[in-house]
Amino acid sequence: MKHTFKTNINCGGCIAKVKPVLDQVQEIEQWEVDTAHPDKILTVEGALTADSVMELVQGAGFNISPKKRGLLGWMKS
Repeated sequence: MKHTFKTNINCGGCIAKVKPVLDQVQEIEQWEVDTAHPDKILTVEGALTADSVMELVQGAGFNISPKKRGLLGWMKS
């Protein structure tokens, strides 16, 4: 399953802080952060629930919320 979130992970230092947290979870197959996107989009693929991903990222000290979908795809807000 693929989950997408808005975060405040916005630089290499932030990624270095969240990397050990996400890398240690075996249920996560792949993850990436688009720091160039205004919403700093975190994409996580694996068997983890969205709530579990949010708990991990919040535990690392970052804000995170699910990215909402519109009727025709991703909403821009």
